[in-house]
Amino acid sequence: MTTDRAAIAATVDRLIDEVSGWPHVTTGEHRFGGTEFRVGPREIGHVHGWGMLDIAYLKRLRDVLVDARETGSHHLLTESGWTTEYIESPEEYDHARWLLRLSYLYHVNVLQKTPAGAEEFADVDVESELAAMALTDDIRAAFDRR
Repeated sequence: MTTDRAAIAATVDRLIDEVSGWPHVTTGEHRFGGTEFRVGPREIGHVHGWGMLDIAYLKRLRDVLVDARETGSHHLLTESGWTTEYIESPEEYDHARWLLRLSYLYHVNVLQKTPAGAEEFADVDVESELAAMALTDDIRAAFDRR
């Protein structure tokens, strides 16, 4: 497969532009390079310009996503809740966005259960967004920590 680095970089830029526009998401430079996405004090993931996307989940949710072949284990932290996805073409944008949105919703959901976060993140309707994502029962159960 021939890699079109310019197309990958454009896809990464598109992802950064979209995710940075989600409610309560802040971006910054990641300590290992690339762009980091945060919701409140929590990092939901970071992306490198060459297409490597690392995403933070609860370990149980990460395990279900890896088992379902939605993503892979983190390239270094294989036993953590982190995953690594490689964006190798513009066609992979929607899936990368889906994975990041799931992490975003998971972290917002956790923050909504805190006294400060209940009010701060009340504008994000996690339940309706999850329903629209058409998650498998296994992914939904892992998301809900059941």
